[in-house]
Amino acid sequence: MVWVLLGIVALVLILWINAPGLITWLYRLYYNPQIARLPVAPGFSANDRVLMLAPHPDDEVLCCAGGLQQARLAGAQVYIAWLTSGDGFEWDAVLLRRTPDPGHKAMLELGLRRMGEARAGAKLMGVPEDHLRFLGYPDQGLLRLFLDYYYYPFTAPHTGVDRVPYPGTLSPGALYTGENLERDLERVLDEIKPTVVLAPSPLDAHPDHRATGDLVLRILGKRKELHKARFWIVHGGLEWPLPKGLHPGLPLEPPPRGRRLPWQRVPLTEAQIQTKLAAARAHHSQIIIIGRFMEAFVRQNELLSPLPLPEIDDHSPP
Repeated sequence: MVWVLLGIVALVLILWINAPGLITWLYRLYYNPQIARLPVAPGFSANDRVLMLAPHPDDEVLCCAGGLQQARLAGAQVYIAWLTSGDGFEWDAVLLRRTPDPGHKAMLELGLRRMGEARAGAKLMGVPEDHLRFLGYPDQGLLRLFLDYYYYPFTAPHTGVDRVPYPGTLSPGALYTGENLERDLERVLDEIKPTVVLAPSPLDAHPDHRATGDLVLRILGKRKELHKARFWIVHGGLEWPLPKGLHPGLPLEPPPRGRRLPWQRVPLTEAQIQTKLAAARAHHSQIIIIGRFMEAFVRQNELLSPLPLPEIDDHSPP
């Protein structure tokens, strides 16, 4: 009897994650009214200068490809800055090089490849190449830079380097320190002077995303410009977003890790959804590994929050 129950539970989970047929219909029936009740996020104007801060190449597409298209359509100037080049995802290099131990050289080549894919995806979204900034700091190392290596250089285990190795980056040769990363991000803000900053919430499960969110809070707070920030989550916990795979007719619901955030929806047109899908698929090295996860973000809407963290209830018991 126990095995029968376990089998039924497993079958339901498989159906829910992959959501063919009836499960997809139930998902739409449950979430459509909830998402429709969310307020629509503020739009953009021709006077806006929008800065998208992405921890890795592809984050800008998953969270915000539709919103970036809308900003461009409104006449806003759109910029994208990538803090890392995605050179820490070993499974990519394993599959691309067909070897279980790709080595440092292959990981550096992966970083260059992902920078090229980022340019291709940005072009599809209408973002000019001269509006792209690559910082080149270590994938899966941003949190270490601030916790342990703010002043002393960090050697990235995947690439074996302790400084920005890529041409075309903001500060090639800069040592991997939290101080240098913060300085480079300050330079980007000084140059672009954004009116809107799209950044990951510190609630995101990925440590690079959390570090980026904390850094944005610190820098914008110091500048008294926190009102410019709008926050998003990509790694939202509990297999989010469900169902996996491409379901452009479904809504994107708030992630479990951000349930208490004041989410606002960004409704997308059919054309914007299709462009978002094309931009996601431009990240070919990622699609071949985590394609079902990436395509699950191609939905009827995107989600932004004006706050990075939930407001504290002053009336709650101590």
